[in-house]
Amino acid sequence: MEMKTLRFGIIGCGMMGREFAGAVARWCHLTDMNIHPEIVAICNRSLTPPRIDWFKGNFDSIKQVTSDYKELLANEDVDAVYIAVPHNVHAEIYCAALDAGKHLLGEKPFGIDLSANEEILKSIKANPNCYIGCASQYIYYPAVQRIFKMIEAGDFGQIIELESAFLHCSDLDPNKPVNWKRTIEVNGEYGVMGDLGPHVAMVPFRAGWIVENVSAICSNIIGQRPDSTGETVPCKTWDNVTMLAEVKDPRDNAVFPWSLRLARIMPGEMNTWSLKICGTKASAKFSLKNPRLLQRLQYTGGEQAWENIDMGYDVPYKTNAGKIFEFGESDAFLQMVAAFMYEVSNEKILSNTAKCPTAEEMHGCHKLFTAALKSNKISDTVKL
Repeated sequence: MEMKTLRFGIIGCGMMGREFAGAVARWCHLTDMNIHPEIVAICNRSLTPPRIDWFKGNFDSIKQVTSDYKELLANEDVDAVYIAVPHNVHAEIYCAALDAGKHLLGEKPFGIDLSANEEILKSIKANPNCYIGCASQYIYYPAVQRIFKMIEAGDFGQIIELESAFLHCSDLDPNKPVNWKRTIEVNGEYGVMGDLGPHVAMVPFRAGWIVENVSAICSNIIGQRPDSTGETVPCKTWDNVTMLAEVKDPRDNAVFPWSLRLARIMPGEMNTWSLKICGTKASAKFSLKNPRLLQRLQYTGGEQAWENIDMGYDVPYKTNAGKIFEFGESDAFLQMVAAFMYEVSNEKILSNTAKCPTAEEMHGCHKLFTAALKSNKISDTVKL
């Protein structure tokens, strides 16, 4: 089949910009794609040699290096952009990219707040020829893809409850210097919700469930940290958030509770994304503590028992990896980029479970996080 090329510009050459570049470098790992990405331009606020040299040393296709994103967007050789920048400039740069006619794969949460997110949505509507994807990779773990298929097939029966969490210990050290994610002006009032929340909060939206209300407790555990000079400065963003929401399944109108935990300060947790769904016919649970393991309980009457399913390399976008190989973070990111590329090339989704995270799903996250902030402020449940 004829192989198409989608020429990318990367705006933001930090950790996630390098992660995207790594997915491009591994593209030959995919076997059934009729399109491949090529990095032709990069943009970073600071053009320090170590950062820029890494890109240029590994990708000789790069022809443009700039510190001005407007210069990159004006480049007619750029078809699409991957944008990984702080939340306070999402609306400005995402909208500019769309207005320049570029396909957009952008980092979550698609805006610093609900107002910024709605500004991006307006720009998306005004540029219907641009394809949009949100970078959120954890749903591509084989166990999570299997759980989504169980939801679509109605295997759970009536949903009894949903539990999800994303827990870090990255800020446990009180002497860790403050960075942009701990600054309201740059990260936003959401705090940990804007950073970790979309990765797990999009689960009910992908499932088609409706979040009706939420009650939240937000915790600012370490209120001050050293800055880059060692001076102690305020750290005002929320470190941890616990939510309890009522969710409705429109297929049977059943209402069930959803407990959601997000934490940057949780001892013993390095990078734990977890999900548990309990239903009247079946239940399932998964955690990155053991990324190969899917636990499933099927209830047919009588004795109940959890079965342990050792998940292999079962992915929607096929690769050279054998079915028995292990799946990891970089594999999930590659699958997410493949979803975006597939949709650009074929002008359709592969499936609902495998589609690239959408702007609409991010909008649902924003409405949830905005309600959670209000709930914490008034100490009461807030309707969405």
